[in-house]
Amino acid sequence: MQGLYDQLEETRGWVQGKTDMTPSVGVVLGSGLGGLVEYLQVETVIDYQDIPHFPVSTVADHAGKLVFGSLGSTRIVAMQGRLHYYEGHAMRSLAYPIALMKMMGVTTLMVSNAAGGMNPSFVPGDLMAITDHINLFPDNPLIGLNDERLGPRFPDMTKLYSPSLIALAEKSAEAQGFSLKRGVYVGLSGPAYETAAEIRFMQSIGGDAVGMSTVPEAMTARYLGLDVLGISCITNMATGLAKEKHSHQEVLKTAQGATDRFCRLVADVLRELGD
Repeated sequence: MQGLYDQLEETRGWVQGKTDMTPSVGVVLGSGLGGLVEYLQVETVIDYQDIPHFPVSTVADHAGKLVFGSLGSTRIVAMQGRLHYYEGHAMRSLAYPIALMKMMGVTTLMVSNAAGGMNPSFVPGDLMAITDHINLFPDNPLIGLNDERLGPRFPDMTKLYSPSLIALAEKSAEAQGFSLKRGVYVGLSGPAYETAAEIRFMQSIGGDAVGMSTVPEAMTARYLGLDVLGISCITNMATGLAKEKHSHQEVLKTAQGATDRFCRLVADVLRELGD
């Protein structure tokens, strides 16, 4: 994180020149889940490519926009389209938007993803609250010289995903008439889908869902002192459990089918986080 602080200050100054909003909640929207912005009272939309020092998303269905808006009294900045390690971004680039959110006033991060189900009790379309994660990425956004102005050299990862936020999400799901699953998310680099042997290995070490994102953002958020809520949309069953071959189109199709339930759940939680 060394050397990022000055860039972050420059980026923050530029962004704050485009909006008067001071957000308290940051949201990262995964594949097929960008529809949440339709629930917001949108004030400002900025393309990633226009923001100084900000990395750009290249994946289909990731709009690449920073959206400022509100739900009730909750002021929100949402990444409509996330960044991935497999796109060729350095890990510190994946940390950059989260650090920017913190410098703009965010205290809570809600991160979502499309994931493959490894728990046999899951079915495509389920939503899962992330209770913990296993980092199998070959890199880490916190490696390198540390800047104490951002966070500690050795950040604690105990209860990385906030139990109180998970309980709030479960209460919201129950009120809406469905059960929110719980589970451990395993993060891999991608972009290839996992082999059946890899899935058996990840099941054996306690994984319930697998994907190619979220872990770098969640680790960065905890390093920065943010509370974190993670929600996975189970878009397919993992290799060895699925009956069909995997494709990004099918992932998007399932995610879009679950968008309404996902959006209603997250919108309800976000409203509860208002001042």
